Amino acid sequence: MQVVIFKLKDEQFAVETSRVQTISEVMTITKVPNAPRFVKGLINLRGSVLSMLDLNMLLDIGESSAEQQSTIILKLEDELVGIAVDQVDEVLDIDEAIIESIGDDSRKAYEKGVINFKDRIVTFVDIDKLITTG
Repeated sequence: MQVVIFKLKDEQFAVETSRVQTISEVMTITKVPNAPRFVKGLINLRGSVLSMLDLNMLLDIGESSAEQQSTIILKLEDELVGIAVDQVDEVLDIDEAIIESIGDDSRKAYEKGVINFKDRIVTFVDIDKLITTG
């Protein structure tokens, strides 16, 4: 399985590359009145208008002190959405056996588990559950 590892604040997260449409530099966001709090606004990706989601709010980790440098475009069912991240660290091939389960904490329903590397722990995010619980 391949994953994209990215950073928000001082934490690292991963999503499956099969869900990633593209990665680009941060984009201009147009605010939308009366949108849900986790929607930052709209972005224009090569002529297509997409929702930009506030992943910090959805993950409940607070605002990043660093300026967000990258936008990851994700495919959710039949819709594309953008998330702004502090930085994209790497794309890795991992063995699914190294993904550790974290129990049944309902507040963390969006976590598929953690990827325990020797030098760091990365939270593996189920992006569908994250969006539906947000």
